[in-house]
Amino acid sequence: MAVPLTANCEVCMDSEQIEIKLLLEAIRLKYGYDFLDYAHAYIKRRIRRRKTFDGFANVSEMIHRVLNDESFWETLLKDLSINVTEMFRDPGFYLALRETVLPVLSRMDFLKIWHAGCSSGEEVYSLAIMLKEEGLYERSQIYATDYNESIIGKARDGIFPLQAMRQYTANYQAAGGKSAFSDYYHAHYASAQIDSSLKKNVLFAEHNLVLDSVFGEMDLIICRNVLIYFNSDLQNRVIKLFRDSLSPGGFLCLGSKESLRFSAYAQSFDPVVLQERIYQIKPE
Repeated sequence: MAVPLTANCEVCMDSEQIEIKLLLEAIRLKYGYDFLDYAHAYIKRRIRRRKTFDGFANVSEMIHRVLNDESFWETLLKDLSINVTEMFRDPGFYLALRETVLPVLSRMDFLKIWHAGCSSGEEVYSLAIMLKEEGLYERSQIYATDYNESIIGKARDGIFPLQAMRQYTANYQAAGGKSAFSDYYHAHYASAQIDSSLKKNVLFAEHNLVLDSVFGEMDLIICRNVLIYFNSDLQNRVIKLFRDSLSPGGFLCLGSKESLRFSAYAQSFDPVVLQERIYQIKPE
């Protein structure tokens, strides 16, 4: 005889949780984007924001809309995308990368670098600047990826608000910059255009960390402040993806609030600069 779940059962979900799960399942089936293993608090916050902004009575109304209105889906995708970034974000990380990792990579003839979850490109161009200053850019290939096609287009354009350059300049200087930051962009009215020389060795492409597979043999993988939006199961899957995408002796860089400490694959890495979440894969 089946025993019904009680009202206080731990597995019970309220109506909104069920609606959100159904919305995410509809997105997965219709568009191929899987947000089911993203941190629930983040997803709920972004969906509630869109629900309120567009005046939906409930999340169920959003399901019908997302299935039948591609323009609404594109708007919702932007809501769910992780686009918090700036050039030389967390300068201490870039300084540690410059002083600790790049001298090791400089011994190699050619560098393959994957910047996963690159968002609108600010941190990719920060890396390109640093590689140029250390004499490594001309023998480097940077693969910059994100799952959002529109944000990849923005990153490829390399156009940012001119007013942001003051903060970016301060970050650059704190990261050990060796030149005048203004050398790396061209001001035009209210915008700053990244110098074209910083783009020639960068390949921007779509790649979904949730669904896509291994991304070649990389000497350096940077994925900062993305894993914090995933639940623990998805974090482990992505860290395995990174492990399998690194060449022997390759480096993995995470965000300041991320760690390999509780990962199922922690034993595959040695900490290099633990405070800045820089790791090196162990030899097999």
